[in-house]
Amino acid sequence: MKRFLLVKEIYLEAFKNLGSIILQHYFKLFSWFCFILFFVVLYAFVFRVATGFAFD
Repeated sequence: MKRFLLVKEIYLEAFKNLGSIILQHYFKLFSWFCFILFFVVLYAFVFRVATGFAFD
């Protein structure tokens, strides 16, 4: 839980003093897109490990 709060604080601080509102929304959208892609890759890896895929 401590780690989640730290990531949340870093996320909020990153967008606090960003200039343009369009730029701010663009970077927020991009960061959520990256988080989603990361979790898709993590899911695919766990699925492969759980089904016994040989990483040769």
